[in-house]
Amino acid sequence: MMNHFMVLAVLLPLRTCYTTYLQQESTVFPVKYLTISKDLALQRLLVEWDVGKSAHDAELAMSFEIQVRRTDQNTTVWTEFHNVTLDKSGKPLHWIWDSDLPLECMSHSVRIRSKAEASKIWSQWSLWETVLGLDTSNNSEPQIFPNEKIVEEGSDITLCCIGRKGQIIKEFFLSPAVHVFNRTNSQVGILTVKNVARQKVPHITVYCQESCNEEQCYDQAVFFVGKPPDTPNDFSCQTQDMRTVTCTWSQGGDTYLYGRHSPKYTLSEEFSQKTVPCTVSCSEQCSCSWDIGQQRTCNITVTVENPLGKKTATDVFDVTHRIYPAAPFQLWEECTDTEITLYWKHRNKEIELFCQTEVLHPNGKVELHNSSDTHLPYSSITLGGLHPYTEYTARVHCGAAKHFWRWSEWSEPRTIRTKEATPSGKLDIWREITPVLGGWNVTLFWKQAPSFRANGRSISYEVTWEKVEGGSKPESISLSSVYNSTRISIDNHPYIISIMAKNNVNYSLPSVLIIPRATGTEELKEEQVNGTDDGIFISWKPRHLYDSYIIDWCNFPMLQPCDLQWKRFGPNTSSALINSAAFVPGVRYNFRIYGSVANRASLLEKKTGYLRELPPLRDPTVEVELTFNAVTLSWDSYLTNESQPGFIRGYHVYVSPIQEDCSLEGSKKHVLPDDSVLCKYTIENPEEKRYTVKHLLSNTKYKLAVKAYTGGGETPIVNFRYIDTPFNSNMLYLLVLLVIAPALVAAVCRWKMKWVKECCCPVIPSPNKSKVLSFKEFKIGSEKVLKISDCIPDMLAVDNKAEAQKLHPWSQLSPMPTEAKIDGDNSSWLYPNENEERELTPIAIPQTHTWFENFAYSSHLAVEPDPYQIPETVEASKPELSVVLYQPHYYFDIFNEDAASIPRATAGRTTSLRYISQTDVHCLGRRL
Repeated sequence: MMNHFMVLAVLLPLRTCYTTYLQQESTVFPVKYLTISKDLALQRLLVEWDVGKSAHDAELAMSFEIQVRRTDQNTTVWTEFHNVTLDKSGKPLHWIWDSDLPLECMSHSVRIRSKAEASKIWSQWSLWETVLGLDTSNNSEPQIFPNEKIVEEGSDITLCCIGRKGQIIKEFFLSPAVHVFNRTNSQVGILTVKNVARQKVPHITVYCQESCNEEQCYDQAVFFVGKPPDTPNDFSCQTQDMRTVTCTWSQGGDTYLYGRHSPKYTLSEEFSQKTVPCTVSCSEQCSCSWDIGQQRTCNITVTVENPLGKKTATDVFDVTHRIYPAAPFQLWEECTDTEITLYWKHRNKEIELFCQTEVLHPNGKVELHNSSDTHLPYSSITLGGLHPYTEYTARVHCGAAKHFWRWSEWSEPRTIRTKEATPSGKLDIWREITPVLGGWNVTLFWKQAPSFRANGRSISYEVTWEKVEGGSKPESISLSSVYNSTRISIDNHPYIISIMAKNNVNYSLPSVLIIPRATGTEELKEEQVNGTDDGIFISWKPRHLYDSYIIDWCNFPMLQPCDLQWKRFGPNTSSALINSAAFVPGVRYNFRIYGSVANRASLLEKKTGYLRELPPLRDPTVEVELTFNAVTLSWDSYLTNESQPGFIRGYHVYVSPIQEDCSLEGSKKHVLPDDSVLCKYTIENPEEKRYTVKHLLSNTKYKLAVKAYTGGGETPIVNFRYIDTPFNSNMLYLLVLLVIAPALVAAVCRWKMKWVKECCCPVIPSPNKSKVLSFKEFKIGSEKVLKISDCIPDMLAVDNKAEAQKLHPWSQLSPMPTEAKIDGDNSSWLYPNENEERELTPIAIPQTHTWFENFAYSSHLAVEPDPYQIPETVEASKPELSVVLYQPHYYFDIFNEDAASIPRATAGRTTSLRYISQTDVHCLGRRL
């Protein structure tokens, strides 16, 4: 029992599932019919299919999945879901697919499956339905598809080249070359161009070649790149006579497609559903006109189309509200000296018009005058307030008085001149008076004042003058219109002068001025004035006496005549900015200011100035006066008058040494463009034309320049003048005193140096340097000892012991015996040299064994004759007495008694003279 229930529990769910499956199976409606075709012109696949009649009867909402596949690809190239609700009509279903690849290139297949929206189960796929491409046909040569195509700029395009069976596509490319994606197989080549751009050439050519080289191995195709047309701009329609309607519009941008591919325009009327029978013409604008008959309301659509697209514009209007009248024609006029009546005709006689007349004045001013239409065959308007004998240009246009739409075109302009009248206003006159012998030459000038009008075709001038007093007969001259000045001569009496203008109608009012009696005039000083960018500013002191002021000047001061100009000002004016197209920088202009009362003018002030000052044209010519430490510069011939392009304000003097920068006392530094430094001196008085530069160095080369300066500055320093300062003679004298004189003294001293030295600073002899020591060396202790046998002295002088002890106190310590006193305490021995030819007899014989020692020399010896001296010897030595004071003393160590008595024998003895030291002493030419 339990098993039975378990079986039932398993079978019941299975039955339920099976029943549900059968119900769902009954709601699946597979595709019963499927066919495809291709539209090669539009490169589209046209798909048609259907499902069972039961689905139509049930009016089911169904979904269809459609897939497209190409024969060379195993994958699906397109999948799309198409939803539709069926109806009982049983009509088959349709679907269109636009191919990016030309359908000729290869075969395309389509399959479909379906599903009711209420069901979750899709039907089985239908079989693939295929439409064949040309890749399956037997071609006689390669073929490119599409063979001609219009491509929108910025879009993508895919092309293919189908080769013959058994051939391989070798090359497939574009000219001009562009970036492409290229792929080929054995027979079909595919070329894709992304974002196509318009090239400079009108078309792009595609070339295809198989692997062979025969003529039938090539093919080519052309395609064009352009734009779809723009929507027609400013599309509107209007009528001139309510019968013919004209529509106009702007073309828009260039599509770059021409000939049979250029944009085509068509017009249609929507109410009548008819194409408008008109021919479109386009230049600056497109227009099209046609007859509407009695129709009063229109709905016009213009369509512009080219292979890449089409655009439309629509205008709906009431014809009575779109009236655009024809331009007025056949204008004529009637006029007086101040009025013009203008007439015209128009073609829209049945339409009430509102017209407007434009009047152009000679000064460029434009006036508009409105007028209403009349029922006369013509229309007219009267223009007043005009000037006599003046040309005016007039033209007319009109618009609909009711439901104004727009003005008509202007009529042809008509130029009209009013008639002549008496000259209006007065001439502006002035004079220039030049004194001559016995009177004046008066040059008269006149010009047409702003308020003056000639009012006639031809004009002349009448000049009349007469004395103010005395009732003289007036004199007059007539001048043609080409003159604006004349000269008359008058005496010293006051005269009244008048000038009038005359045309064919009458004279103008006279302009009068009075020339006063000749009197002495005070010379006025000219004041300098400043120029600006707009002119030269003049101011003057106002005087309440005058009713006007006049300023005159010459536009060309250097010319004769100078083109005198003048300008009048009211009594409350005390300044003015004088400007003229003739004013140029660097030219001095002179202004005279007059006050006028009762036609009498008096000179009040003089001014002079420049529009803009310029640097002087020429540098001063400088004369130079030199001293050793200063230079005086003068330039007296330099002019400071009106020939200069500016007021000379002063001078700059520049100085510098050639080899170095300048730093003179009292100057300022001036740096040149080459960074060299000059000394700069400024002279602020233009009449001071002399300057002295001080503190210069003598015997030095300097460069200098003198520059005049104005309010416009000075010209750059280009040329220098070079000077050499002379040698300073005072320095020469000082040099003589400080250098040459001491040098001469030094030379003299050098020449007598030995004498000076011996007299002023005797040399203490150095015994060690004595030539006496140049003997065979024999020493006692550390001292050299001269043997008597080695030297024969000139003379021996033996002093007494007391004197020797006085000079040599240490001699008392000698172990030798002392000498014997001879003749008391003051005895001496004098031994002459053996070279002397006389025999000496000793006066006294000294004792033996006395030790004499040389102590350089004795300054204590008196220069006295020795009583023991031989008379001949003393006499011979008299010229040299003064030398004895410096003569050395010789001391001998006498070992035997014969030493003194026989001086000649002393040279041969074995005993020796002990000589301490001795040098050669030169005094008064004597050698010791």
